[in-house]
Amino acid sequence: MNNFKKLNNLVGWIVFAIATSVYLLTMEPTASLWDCAEFIATSYKLEVGHPPGAPLFMMLARLFMLFAPSTASLAAMVNVMSSIASGFCILFLFWTITHLARRIYTAGGRALTNGSVWAILGAGAVGALAYTFTDTFWFSAVEGEVYALSSMFTALVVWAMLKWEDVADEPHANRWLILIAYLMGLSIGVHILNLLTIPALVFIYYFRKWPTVTLTGVVAATCVAGAILLAVNSIIIPYTVAVGAAVDRLFVNTLGLPINSGMVFFVFAMFAALGATVWFTHKKGKVLLNTIALAVTVIMLGYSSYASMTIRAVANPPMNSNNPNNPYALLSVLNRDQYGARPLLYGAYYSTPILDVTTKKVYYVGSDGKYTSKEVLDGYTFPDEHKHLFPRMWNAHKDAREYEAWASYRTRSDFARDEQGEILRDESGRPIKVEVPDFGKRVTFMDENGQQRSFVEPTFGENLHFFFSYQLNYMYWRYFLWNFVGRQNDRQASTSTLTDGNWLSGIRFIDELYLGPQDDMPDDLAANKGRNRYFFLPFLLGLIGLIYQLNRDQKNFSIVMWLFIMMGIALVVYFNTSPSEPRERDYVYAGSFYAFSIWIGLGVLAVRDALARLAKREGVSIAAVATVICAVVPSILAAENWDDHDRSHRYVARDIGSNYLESTLPNSIILNFGDNDTFPLWYNQEVEGVRPDVKVMNMSYLGAEWYIDQMRIRSNDAAPVPFTLPREKYTYCNELVHIVDRFERPVELADVIDFVASEDRHSKVQLGDGSWSDYIPARRLALPVNKENAIASGIVSEKDAHLMVDTVYINISQGKNYVEKSELMFLDMLAHFDWKRPIYFTQIYSLQKFGLLPYLQFDGYAYRLVPIYTPLGGRYDVIGRVDTEYTYPLMMEKFRYGNIDDERVYVDGFVTYNLNVAHARDSFAALAKQLVREGDKERALKVLDTGVERLPFTQLEHSEMSTIPIIEAYYEAGGEEKGDAILRDYAAQLVEHIDYYARFDGRFASQVDPLIDEGLEIYEILYMTAARYGRRELVAEMNDFYRSIGVEEADLIQLTAE
Repeated sequence: MNNFKKLNNLVGWIVFAIATSVYLLTMEPTASLWDCAEFIATSYKLEVGHPPGAPLFMMLARLFMLFAPSTASLAAMVNVMSSIASGFCILFLFWTITHLARRIYTAGGRALTNGSVWAILGAGAVGALAYTFTDTFWFSAVEGEVYALSSMFTALVVWAMLKWEDVADEPHANRWLILIAYLMGLSIGVHILNLLTIPALVFIYYFRKWPTVTLTGVVAATCVAGAILLAVNSIIIPYTVAVGAAVDRLFVNTLGLPINSGMVFFVFAMFAALGATVWFTHKKGKVLLNTIALAVTVIMLGYSSYASMTIRAVANPPMNSNNPNNPYALLSVLNRDQYGARPLLYGAYYSTPILDVTTKKVYYVGSDGKYTSKEVLDGYTFPDEHKHLFPRMWNAHKDAREYEAWASYRTRSDFARDEQGEILRDESGRPIKVEVPDFGKRVTFMDENGQQRSFVEPTFGENLHFFFSYQLNYMYWRYFLWNFVGRQNDRQASTSTLTDGNWLSGIRFIDELYLGPQDDMPDDLAANKGRNRYFFLPFLLGLIGLIYQLNRDQKNFSIVMWLFIMMGIALVVYFNTSPSEPRERDYVYAGSFYAFSIWIGLGVLAVRDALARLAKREGVSIAAVATVICAVVPSILAAENWDDHDRSHRYVARDIGSNYLESTLPNSIILNFGDNDTFPLWYNQEVEGVRPDVKVMNMSYLGAEWYIDQMRIRSNDAAPVPFTLPREKYTYCNELVHIVDRFERPVELADVIDFVASEDRHSKVQLGDGSWSDYIPARRLALPVNKENAIASGIVSEKDAHLMVDTVYINISQGKNYVEKSELMFLDMLAHFDWKRPIYFTQIYSLQKFGLLPYLQFDGYAYRLVPIYTPLGGRYDVIGRVDTEYTYPLMMEKFRYGNIDDERVYVDGFVTYNLNVAHARDSFAALAKQLVREGDKERALKVLDTGVERLPFTQLEHSEMSTIPIIEAYYEAGGEEKGDAILRDYAAQLVEHIDYYARFDGRFASQVDPLIDEGLEIYEILYMTAARYGRRELVAEMNDFYRSIGVEEADLIQLTAE
C-alpha cells in the first residue's frame, strides 16, 4: 500500500505538470473577450465586478498580479492563475479516479497486485488527461475567468470527501468534513457551482456510515442533501446579509449610527453565537452537533470574502458594479436582482396575458444618510388557469417564432401562400396544399374587467418538446458531445443550426445521417480549426467505464452519477434557458464533463480486465497495454483540440478596447452597449493605463440609479458626466417616461429636461391606473450648437467650422411612445454638455430612433457626435463623415489589430464577429474612399494595403459588410487588380458554398435553402459591383456560373471592350 501511495502521488504530480504546462503554453497573454477583461480589471485595483461578484477570485488574482514583471504582464498573471488552478483540478481528478479504481480492485478485502496498481495509475492518467484536453475545460483554463478556479474547488472538495472516507473511523476524521465546509464557503466567493457537489458528498457520507443501503436510507440521504443545498444557497447566502441589513437599518434610522455599523455588530454577534455553540457542543460531547456548528462557522468564514465588496465599494472605485456599500445593496448583488427571475416548477408561458403587476419594497440610502424605501416593480400576475407545471417557454421578451422553431412537432394541411399572403395555384388553377406547423392552441379567459380575451397558448406537449429539443438536447447534450464525440466547427448557429455549432464524430456515414453531405466541403468549412473529430472514442471509453463501475461498485457509481446529473441536467432545469443565447454556454456544464471523465478513466480498468481474460494472466504488462490502448483518447483530444485552443499569440480583446479609446479626443465620453465593447475598455484604462481621461459609460447600466450616481463623479482622470436631473427623478422611478407630443414645433432639449425635473402638477400626465407620471412633451427636440465650444473642445476642427449647423434636431421616431430611464439620462447629458466635451459611441443603431445618425463622424473605431449634417450613404458606406487628417494617423500608426496577421493566431467565430462589429476591416475602406474623394489615391491604396495586410482574408474570413467595401475602395483608388483578386476569391468561396448546399436533399434541403439564397444574393452583389466598375473579365467569368445554374443569356450583363 505504501508503494501505491508513493506512485499515486508521483504519477499524479506528473499529470499535473503535463496539464499545467499545456495550459501555460496555450494561454492567452492578455485579457480575453466577455467577462475576462472585467475580472482582470477589477482584480488589479480590487474593484467591484458584476453580480453576484467573485471577491475571492479577485483577491487571489491580485495576489498573482504581484508577481507580474511589468504592467503588460498583469493580465497574463491572472491567466497563469487559471492555468495553475486548472492543473490542480486535473491533479485532484487523477486522485479521485485512482481512489475509485482502488475501491473496485480492493473490494471484498482483496490486496493490490503490481498489475492492478499500474492499471489504477493508468486509469487515473487516462481519465485526467482526457479531461485536460476536452474542449470546454481547456477553453476556460487559458483565460482569466472564474470557471477554472471554480472547477478546482469542485475537484478539491470531491477528493477531500474521498479522503475522509478513507479515514472515517480514525480519531479526528471529521476535520476533513470541516475542511470541506470551509472550502465550500470559500468557493461561494468564486462561483456557487461548487455547491452542486453536496448531494454526492452526502451519499459518500451515507455509504460510509451505513454499509447496508436501504430505500429509506437513500430517500433520507437525498432529502438531507437537498436540505443542505437549500440551507447554504437559499438561507445562509442571502439571509445572513438580509438579517444584517435589517439590524443595520435599526442602527442607522433609530440609533443614528453610521451606515454598516449594524452590519458589523451583527457579524460579531453571529460569530460570537457560533463560537459559543461550538464550545458548548464540544463541552457536552455532542459530536454531530459540534461538527454541524463548526461546519456552519467555517462556511461563514469562507463566505466572509464578500465583506471585501462592501469595503471596496465604500471607497467608490471607478468600477463599482451595483455599489454594494451597504447591506441592502450587497443583498441585491447576491440575489442577482438586476437579472430578474424566471419560473422553475410552476408559472405562465410566454404568451399568457398579464393581469397585474406585483411590487416589492426596496431600501436604499437617501440623501440624509438614512435608509429610505420605495415600492418597485417585482413581477407580474397571470390567470391561475393559465399557469402550468414545469414552464419551459416562459420568456415574453422572446419572439413566438423562436419558441415555435424548437417546440413545434405537429403539422396540419393548409394552402401554400406567396410573400403577399396570396394562395398559390397549380397549372390547373387549383390551390396548392402543403403541410405547415400546427403550433399552440387558442384559449379564452375572463380578464379582471370581466372582458373575454383570447391568446395562443403552447400545449404542455410543446412545452416538453421545447425542453427536450432545445434546453436538454441543444443546450446540454450538444455540448457534451462536443467534448467526447467531436465538434462540427466553432461557429455559433444563426441562420442554420444544421451547418454551424453541431457535434460531429468524424465517421462519415453517421455524420451524414443528421448533418447532410460531409464530402467535398468548401475549403473554409473543411479547414475550420474548430472542426474536431474524436470518432466517438472518448464517449465509448467513458460509456465502458460507466457500465464497468455500475457492475462492480454501485455505491460509488451513484456518487459519480450524482455529480454528472447535478452539474449537467439539474443545471439545465434550473437555468430554464430561452432561445437565442448571445454566446455558447458549455462552460457552465464543465462539472458534468468532469464526472464523465472519471468514467473514461475507469474504462481503462474494463479494458485491462478484458485483456487479462483474453491473455489468461494478470500483470504489469497487461496494465501497460491497456493504458497505451486507452491513451488514444487523450491523445486524439490533444491532437484535434490544440490548434483551436492555442491562444498564446492573440491580443484581440485588448486591442479592440485600446482602439476604441484611442479613437477619442481628450476628455471624451464614450457610450457603449454590451460586454465586448465595454469590458475591454475598462481593462485598458484600469490595468494598462490607456486613456484614463475618457469617461466610459455603458448604456445598458444607465437605467440603474447606482450607475447614474457613479457617472456623476470623477473617475481616474475623467470628469463627471453633466447630468442635471436630481436623484429623486431617477432613483427607483421613471423607468419609462411617456412621450405626449403637445407641440408642432421643435422644443429645446434643455427645456424638456427642466420640464421633466419639475414637480409642477402641469408637468405630469395621468396614467391608466390613475397615477401621475413625468412625461416628455414633444417628439422633435432642438439641441443648439455652441460653435465656439465645439471648436475649442476639438469636436469640430477649424477647417470644418463652416460646415456646422446652428441646431441639431433630435427626432424621436413615431413608433416610440416612451423613453427608458437610460435614454432619459442620455438626453439629459446632451441637453447640458454644451459641446464642451466630445461624445462618442461604439455602436450607433440605437441612435436611429432619435434621428441622430446624420450627425456622426467615424473616427476609425468609434463614432463622434458632431454638429455637421452628413446624409446617409450607400449600403457599404460607413455611417457618418470621415476626417482623414484625424483618422489616418490613428489607423496607420496608433491602432493595433490583435496580432491577427500572425498565422499562429486562431481567429474563431466569435473573434471574427467582434472584429466585424468594431468595423476593423471596413474602416480601412471608409478612410480610403474619403481619401479618394479628396484626390489622394496614393494614400488610399496605402490604407487598403495596410488593412489587407493587418487583417488578411486567410485569417479574418470574408463577409459581405467587411469585404465588399474593400473591393469598392480598391476600384475607386485605382487598385483594380487587387480589387479583382479579392472579389474573385470571395465569389469562388460563395460558389463553393452554393454548390455544396445544393447537394443537400430531403429534410436537409429546407434547412440550407436560406444559406443558398444568402449566397446567391451576395454573389449577385459582387456581380453588379464588377459590372458597375467595368470589370469585363470578371463579369464574363461570373456569367459562366450563372449559365451553369440556368440563367437565360438575355438576363446576363455583357460588358463590351472600350
